[in-house]
Amino acid sequence: MKALVYTGAQAMALRDVPDPDAAGDALIAIRHVGICGSDMHAFAGHDERRPPPLILGHEAAGDVISGPLAGRRVTINPLVTCGRCEACRSGRDNICPERQIISMPPREGAFAELLSMPPGNLVEIPEDVPTAKAALAEPIACGWHGVRLGAAALDRPLGDARCRVLGGGAIGLGAALVLAARGAGAIEIVEPNPDRRRMLAEAGDFRVIGPDETPEASPDLVIDGVGIEASRAAATAALRPGGVMVHIGLGSPSGGLDVRRMTLQELTFIGTYTYTREDFRETAAAIFDGRLGALDWPEIRPLAEGLRAFEDIRAGRVAAPKIILEP
Repeated sequence: MKALVYTGAQAMALRDVPDPDAAGDALIAIRHVGICGSDMHAFAGHDERRPPPLILGHEAAGDVISGPLAGRRVTINPLVTCGRCEACRSGRDNICPERQIISMPPREGAFAELLSMPPGNLVEIPEDVPTAKAALAEPIACGWHGVRLGAAALDRPLGDARCRVLGGGAIGLGAALVLAARGAGAIEIVEPNPDRRRMLAEAGDFRVIGPDETPEASPDLVIDGVGIEASRAAATAALRPGGVMVHIGLGSPSGGLDVRRMTLQELTFIGTYTYTREDFRETAAAIFDGRLGALDWPEIRPLAEGLRAFEDIRAGRVAAPKIILEP
């Protein structure tokens, strides 16, 4: 099969590689696969968990060609968990100590023509839903999980809460769409790229502002979809006393939190890691029934042009919140 292989810092090549071993699993022909921020970290050479050579990509949907669900179109939950540990049994399988994710050894990713996955990780796509839209289940599920945890920690109903999302990429936009679908109060997205701000303004019912614009009021809930020192500092500075910060993005591992203010103003910090299996299925259902809007904002490019897509994202030449590759 053909695959886009990460070969070293800022280097990728389209190569012929062996087909995956699908013994006991479903073999899927990948139709669409998104580029995630974690793929970008690996491409930049900043993720020691993803050593080259490696097939990246974990936001995928396609057609099952053999094994369970053969003949069905599916979107793929890329987290493979044990199903036996305390975390899995309690419904928090996303923090299973044995979890694996495709695009990280020992599991190759989905920037390829074929992928094998356990059938329990597959969600069937209705006939009227394109696979490009279904591939958004993975990044939006991160926001679904984060909004669920943030709403549970608030001291008021989500419908009465002022919400701010930092970052207008797919994680941030997805979180904003989930907030809107769950009936949140005023929603703001803070995004530095003016071209992307124009696209975001058409994607949903929320206010889109630049980082230097004056927000309407201190938010009750901030979702940090960027996760760098500056965004964490902005989040802790912005929250009203007693507010909640949900940290989804992980662009840098440390810095930015104002621990003094968090302590004196009783701010709640919630770190989130991906989503549970149930979160993923609920997100897919919300995509399928239209609760999250048209979801027509990704830019689709051929897998063969994947290296250029990575370079364009890294150089800031992409206005779309997401690039999806098509094998």
